[in-house]
Amino acid sequence: MKKFFKLEENGTTVSREIMAGVTTFFAMSYILFVNPSVLHTTGMPIQGVFLATVIASVVGTVAIGLIANVPYALAPGMGLNAFFAYTVVLGMGYTWQQALAMVFICGIINIIITFTSLRKKIMLGIPMSLQHAIGGGIGVFIAYIGIKNAGLLQFIPDNGYVNKATGAFDSTMVPGLSSFNSPGVIVAILGIIITLFFVLRKIKGGVILSILATTIIYLIAITVFHTGHAIPNAYQLQSIDWSTLFSANSVGTAFHQMFVGSSKTPALFFAAFGNHGMLSLFSHSSKIFEVLMTILAFSLTSIFDPIGTFIGTGRSTGIFSEQDFKDMENTRGFSSKMDRALFADMIATPIGAIFGTSNTTVYVESTAGIGAGGRTGLTSMVVAVLFAISTFFLPLIGIVPTQATAPILIIVGMMMLSTMKDINWSDLSEAIPCFFASVFMGLSYSISYGIAFGFLTFIFVKLFTGRVKEVKAVVWIVGILFAINFAVLHM
Repeated sequence: MKKFFKLEENGTTVSREIMAGVTTFFAMSYILFVNPSVLHTTGMPIQGVFLATVIASVVGTVAIGLIANVPYALAPGMGLNAFFAYTVVLGMGYTWQQALAMVFICGIINIIITFTSLRKKIMLGIPMSLQHAIGGGIGVFIAYIGIKNAGLLQFIPDNGYVNKATGAFDSTMVPGLSSFNSPGVIVAILGIIITLFFVLRKIKGGVILSILATTIIYLIAITVFHTGHAIPNAYQLQSIDWSTLFSANSVGTAFHQMFVGSSKTPALFFAAFGNHGMLSLFSHSSKIFEVLMTILAFSLTSIFDPIGTFIGTGRSTGIFSEQDFKDMENTRGFSSKMDRALFADMIATPIGAIFGTSNTTVYVESTAGIGAGGRTGLTSMVVAVLFAISTFFLPLIGIVPTQATAPILIIVGMMMLSTMKDINWSDLSEAIPCFFASVFMGLSYSISYGIAFGFLTFIFVKLFTGRVKEVKAVVWIVGILFAINFAVLHM
């Protein structure tokens, strides 16, 4: 094991990798609750989607751990599952089987792009200043996830302006500070203080100890308030049928929904290729363009979310060294660590679609485990094992609140902001694209949208300053594709 994962070469140990894997798992375990809840709105069976979520997460995480030997974890992506359910199925009127077919096609396209080295060229075409901005933007993104998970923010209506057309007050939702008399907020604040203590004192295993300590406080609070839901967990208290999901035969039901199905709901496995899926997806000529644009939207996010994560977290944490980036540029095939990571990232999406879930992607919450000392694929293997056994112990996983893992994300995000010091903020031609890339990444809650705005403003800056020759062809292509995507699906 030590030789296979090159632990000594990467300056880590088995125990450290295990603790890192546990930390990453609990930081992203909410997806086991959320993904079934989101996709269930389309009519997909909830237990079957839960099993598909586990399978896709295990396959993707094992692949990146064994192929690339990096400490990242994969699971069905937040945002992508919402786009799948609320936009493609409920909004545009496609069946969930057709949406799965689109996800499968997206996965195959992205594998081809990776095999032809086009994805690598895209990555190498990103200007260095934007790479630094992406790193800082992901820091903002991760910290925002942590603050949101901690429950420190609440969204309240703002009636501050008048609609000139109607003369009425228009209400928008704006973020505000949560009330400090909320038990959840109190637990989150205590968790942040505990985590700061362990991190600043550099106590060995401090990250996992902070999670345990905060969870114990959470359980004590539950006892004090005499209710299992005294401290709301932002992800776990969704509209999930808990009694069904946690019933004694839930695992058997999940396998039945996955492979057998019923007269009302067909089996998830291979549903993407049936009469209600791939076979009917292109049957209406009037909708072919819309289908292609939807697949493009899936693909752009699937391509750029991992690229942004690898660039943003890789440099700041040392997972990908400058030599790794040079190796990617100077070698062919999949001989470099980055090439292998990009390939492994693409495997899980088509497999997940076959079993019945939306796009699978690298999770930025992996930085929680990296912050705990994870440096190799052994961390990923631990995460995969925990995902696998979660099939039987899901209620126990629900004990760990998001308030326990949120402080780690806040601190890791803060540390990643250091990459922005390498940006020349006094030069507006450099600062403008970097600002849009980093700020939009956090505010739009999307890595790919941040990159899109960074690319588009970079092109405009070069046009306006007469330096259009500095824009590489791949930046033009990606910028145009993003512009088309925004024009078709966001207008």
